[in-house]
Amino acid sequence: MNTAVFAGLSGKDPAALFGALPTPCYLIDEARLKENAECLAALARRTGCKILLAQKAFSNYDFYPLLAGHLAGTEASGLFEARLGKEEMGGKEVHVFCGAYREEEWEELMGYADHIVFNSPAQLKKFGPRAKSRQKSIGLRINPECSTQEGHAIYDPCAPGSRLGTTREQWDRHMTPELIALLDGLHFHTLCEQGAEDLATTLSAVEARFGTFLPQMKWLNMGGGHHITKEGYQLPLLEETIAYAQKTWGVEVYLEPGEAVALNAGYFVCRVLDLLQNGAVNIAIADGSAACHMPDVLEMPYQPPLYHARAGGGGSAVYRLAGPTCLAGDVIGDYSFDRPLKEGDLLIFGDMAIYTTCKNNTFNGMPLPNLWKLGQDGRLTRLTNFGYENFRGRLGAPRASAAAE
Repeated sequence: MNTAVFAGLSGKDPAALFGALPTPCYLIDEARLKENAECLAALARRTGCKILLAQKAFSNYDFYPLLAGHLAGTEASGLFEARLGKEEMGGKEVHVFCGAYREEEWEELMGYADHIVFNSPAQLKKFGPRAKSRQKSIGLRINPECSTQEGHAIYDPCAPGSRLGTTREQWDRHMTPELIALLDGLHFHTLCEQGAEDLATTLSAVEARFGTFLPQMKWLNMGGGHHITKEGYQLPLLEETIAYAQKTWGVEVYLEPGEAVALNAGYFVCRVLDLLQNGAVNIAIADGSAACHMPDVLEMPYQPPLYHARAGGGGSAVYRLAGPTCLAGDVIGDYSFDRPLKEGDLLIFGDMAIYTTCKNNTFNGMPLPNLWKLGQDGRLTRLTNFGYENFRGRLGAPRASAAAE
């Protein structure tokens, strides 16, 4: 068992704490969230950088008041996230990056955003002058063409043929002096749950390709994917990297992690519904689904940590945990337990605050799991009440009574 993932349960009896909850459900651990936020705030104080919450990873706004005292603001990937950051973490900076902006959303977006980052010179040319006239801080996302991760091409913005960011070749072809003059900053995002070593490597590539232009900028946004709050992360190297950018180019540095803000601050709780055997494989069907409730398990892919169990074989009781949907590949993974499972057993998956509640779905009519807060005082508070109407409302016209309201 990964002790760091489940440190928030130390000294607690999870069966007693979660046993009465209707499953499946998510829990956000307020104390762990605060620990992460305090770590990030301390980094910001030591270095003078600004840290934003990347809402694409964690957007549970009930916790924004807690985060607001520690972070500089939010990063959004589009209109709705920008509005969420503006309304729920009021008074803080709102940064927006989108692969391409929509004309019909532009004016509303301008009402929420403070910083606008464009993905291409064409989008900068189309929208940049209007953003500048509204006194917005303008940036361009660059692609340093420096891959530092293996096996997760779906999350690699520097993969060959990437649609994300402007390469130096594209810059030389399309960035006129007039367009460069619009810019207040440059933005790069190339990491996914990685260490400071990979950031330092990436910054060297940024300097090699775009260092000529950085002295003209007011800020440099180093994106997200920084595992800052993970045990063993090289904070001194991160601080050196930030300081290098500040001293070399005179820029204000932004970081916009999502997973570091909510790392190990959430759990997904489900129960065993059925047990069966196919050949030599013992299978446990849970009321939690990889496809619906933990999409990154299939997309990334990865195997999530499970309380009091080990990934893979080797234990006295090995089970393939799977969801209840019709998707044959709705498999969470193989786990070893110290004793055989039985129907009704509680399963607690860790590190489930990130890329879960913001990505889940109702495939097969699966109900959305409700969200609970595990308060710093140890008490549980229910935050949502999802039901059939949440499923139905995404698929067609509202009921006549609702439409009339």
